[in-house]
Amino acid sequence: MSRIGKRPIQLPDNVNITIAEGNLVTVSGPQGELTQQLPADMIIEVQDKVVTVKRPSDSNQHRALHGLTRSLLANMVEGVAQGFEKRLELQGVGYRAEMDGSNLRLRVGYSHDVVIEPPAGIEFQVEGNTNIIVRGIDKQLVGQVAAEIRAVRKVEPYKGKGIRYAGEQVRRKAGKAAKVGAA
Repeated sequence: MSRIGKRPIQLPDNVNITIAEGNLVTVSGPQGELTQQLPADMIIEVQDKVVTVKRPSDSNQHRALHGLTRSLLANMVEGVAQGFEKRLELQGVGYRAEMDGSNLRLRVGYSHDVVIEPPAGIEFQVEGNTNIIVRGIDKQLVGQVAAEIRAVRKVEPYKGKGIRYAGEQVRRKAGKAAKVGAA
């Protein structure tokens, strides 16, 4: 039995869930509303603010979808209840971020500024000049947008300059070694 799949999901008081035919699940809460089509084979039951996911058989396909369905549901519930955020840091001389209306403007060593528009449901916040916060209720979308921002200037291994996730460890390389006995 899937350890993740059989864990029940507790619904907070301010979160409502509706399941339409074909496992079209809508979760609404104080942060907003998310709708997602989950695998139709999985059995989703709601009783007394507790959501459980069951699988119809022990086939490999159903075993694989069991934990996935439960994780997607749990992320939807957490997203509409509290929301998600990813933090990024800029490191490098002259590297900075600033808000331009709702857009994010990055100065990361190119001849031009890089402007990133937030997709629907995502908002940016800049702390200082070098810390970026990506917020939203959809965990997948928050992670995708953060990854796209990081890809603008990936961290290079020699000096460590670039955009990184907060707390990310970057393995450093030694660089060129000085020649020994050069005359």
